[in-house]
Order: sequence, then structure tokens, then C-alpha cells
Amino acid sequence: MKIIKFDMGKPQNEYDTTLRLVSQKALNVRHNSIEAARMTSNRLLEKNLGKEYHLRIKIYPFHVLRENALASGAGADRLSTGMKKAYGKSIGSAARVREGQDLMEVRVNKANSKIAREALNRAAKKFPCPCKVVVKA
Repeated sequence: MKIIKFDMGKPQNEYDTTLRLVSQKALNVRHNSIEAARMTSNRLLEKNLGKEYHLRIKIYPFHVLRENALASGAGADRLSTGMKKAYGKSIGSAARVREGQDLMEVRVNKANSKIAREALNRAAKKFPCPCKVVVKA
């Protein structure tokens, strides 16, 4: 698990607008794409708004991805066990996402909603699924 933070900005402040990034497809989202989305959106928000926002990651990569590494090439028959004892090594983790589930959420004041929408649009490009931004005033 390589996600550094799940809450950024000032969560204790009062904000009047909430923007959510919603998945339009059910799939697994790897931890490195969640972290990339967090970094790109947080960078834009921090540069333009300082700390006057609250960005929250709403998914957590619980699902451990494993790989049964098979040796190939000359002499591989002495190293490989094939599918016998094929539990595999951990190669990463992923979050299981349902259709219509929130991926990220930004709370800002009404005047900064355009910047928050741009931040979520940039984050959407890092996820392997079509996403849409939903505004709740």
C-alpha cells in the first residue's frame, strides 16, 4: 500500500460545495493509480487555493494482487513448479470499485468550484475507468 494520505487540505473548515468523482464502471483500481490521481489533483488545489479545501480519497486498496512467477528459457524445468503450489508473491494491491461508487471528494467554497472541478477532471485521467464529476451544493 503506497498511498500516503487520504485527507488533504483543511477538513475542519466549513465548505458550501461538494464535488465528487464517480466511477461509471465496476473494476479494480491499482494503488499506484489512486496515488497518481491524489498527487495531480492535490497539486492543482494547493497551488491555487492554498489550504482552503478538503480533498478525500474514498476508496482503499484492500485486495492483494498476486503473481505466480514462472521461469522460462533454458534450464527452466529445474526451477519452476508450474501450477503446483501456485499461491504467488504479492505484486501490489487494488481497490474493488462498483459502478456509481465515489472515488474522490472535494469540499470547497462556491467561488472555487471551477478549480475543484478541474482537479477532479485531472484525477479522472489517472483512473482506468470512465468517470464523471457530480456537484452537490
